[in-house]
Amino acid sequence: MSEKEQSDLKLLTRLEVEAEYGIGKRYLEVAATRSEGPAYIKIGRSVRYRREDLERWILEQRVETCAARSTK
Repeated sequence: MSEKEQSDLKLLTRLEVEAEYGIGKRYLEVAATRSEGPAYIKIGRSVRYRREDLERWILEQRVETCAARSTK
């Protein structure tokens, strides 16, 4: 298994998500209680995130401005 494949399989903690993606740990906690934010995996009392889910959620948050629409 390649290093990238191993990295893709690793589940991230909220602190790791904050460090790597800049999404605050507290935001992730609050978003989870409101059924918002990125999908997560719950193992016992531990919450973990898959990179694939985080990156999909980040792309879904994209807001196109009027200026961006007018250049198309």
